[in-house]
Amino acid sequence: MPDLDLSGALADTVRLRRRQLGLGQGELADLAGVSERFVYALEHGKTSVQLNKVIAVLSALGLHLELHRGGSATITSVGVTSR
Repeated sequence: MPDLDLSGALADTVRLRRRQLGLGQGELADLAGVSERFVYALEHGKTSVQLNKVIAVLSALGLHLELHRGGSATITSVGVTSR
C-alpha cells in the first residue's frame, strides 16, 4: 500500500531531521504550532494526520514535500542549519 510506505518514510524523515537539529518533540511542536501529541503521532507513522499540520512540521524542520503523479513523493531539505 503506498499510503503506509509514505507515512513510514515521512515518519522516519521527520524523526531523523528533528534529532539532527537537536530538537525534542515538544520544541518541534512549538516551532510548528502543533501539539506534541501530533508530532508523536506523525513520527510513529499515523496515517490519518492533517496535511496542513504535516506541512507546518516539515517547514519548521526545513523540509519540503513534493508529490508526484503515480503516488511517489520526495522529501528534501531546504537549507536549515542545526542548532
